[in-house]
Amino acid sequence: MSITCNTRCMNSALTGVQRYTQKILESFPGDVKQIAPALNISRGITGHLWEQFMLPGKLGKNLLWSPSNSGPISYKRQVLTVHDVVSMDHPEWFNKNYVRWYNYMLPSLCQKVDHIITISEFSRQRILKLFKVPDSKVTLIYNGSDKIVSSSAHVMEPFKVPFNRYVLSLGSLEPRKNIPMLLNAWRNIIHQVPEDIGLIVVGGKGNSKIFKDAGINELPDRVYFTGHVKDDYIAQLYTNALFFVYLSVYEGFGLPPLEAMSVGTPVMTGNKTSLPEVVGDAGLLVDPYSLSECEKGLLKLINDEKTRYTLASKSIVQSAKFNWERASLQTWQILNRF
Repeated sequence: MSITCNTRCMNSALTGVQRYTQKILESFPGDVKQIAPALNISRGITGHLWEQFMLPGKLGKNLLWSPSNSGPISYKRQVLTVHDVVSMDHPEWFNKNYVRWYNYMLPSLCQKVDHIITISEFSRQRILKLFKVPDSKVTLIYNGSDKIVSSSAHVMEPFKVPFNRYVLSLGSLEPRKNIPMLLNAWRNIIHQVPEDIGLIVVGGKGNSKIFKDAGINELPDRVYFTGHVKDDYIAQLYTNALFFVYLSVYEGFGLPPLEAMSVGTPVMTGNKTSLPEVVGDAGLLVDPYSLSECEKGLLKLINDEKTRYTLASKSIVQSAKFNWERASLQTWQILNRF
């Protein structure tokens, strides 16, 4: 059987969906043809037009795997990966044109395709509820855990940070990542934080054609925004952090906490959507909408070395439950059913 992968998403910066596609493809036990538009037409309206009208004509009778929430509505012989339905659950976070398109395209596509893969039980239940598809049509396959620390082995110079010790956060600067809450909590506790500890936030601004403004204005003291950082340096930042904080209020899965846990870094994260599935009891879960809970959580992990040690020990065990090779094999088995 011939399988074609719609890799239009790979013509963008490497974020969660792109990393997922890359990791699944890397471990497939068989050959898959990859197809994508030219770089200059892969994004925005031209990218969608290529996907809807040009891509189907290039498939013959091949099975199409579309790994990134989007695919040609006219093509039935297709397995679609839906990571989340955030544009339907929280349209206020996105550009109106983006919401209109995805809220039209995604329900139609989910009805049309042969099968749907998703990456958390939270997302699976949202898909079943919103799109009214049969339970048997949606399969949960968890993402894997990157052994991200190994990628930094050849890096000679450390990533330079302006603090002796630091709390690390990571994620695109978009509304659901809840960075303003983190900054407000940090501002309120800074007088209780040892002077050699700072907050580092890794990530670039979200695409303005998709995401609304993240709401970040004045920065508190001892906060350093890095912008986009290469994987080699991210591995160093995870490994050397006092702990990792991720106050996102909506995730289809949430790779960053898992990456941090995979190198034994303690994690504090929100208790909403899929994040409790990923972190389990190996992280400190807080209400990401509660400023007081966020403040207390930060201070607890800053001041309580014993709690950090306990979470670090549990995190290695928890992260080992998520495996890219297993996820890839399970995806391959689904594709070969159709």
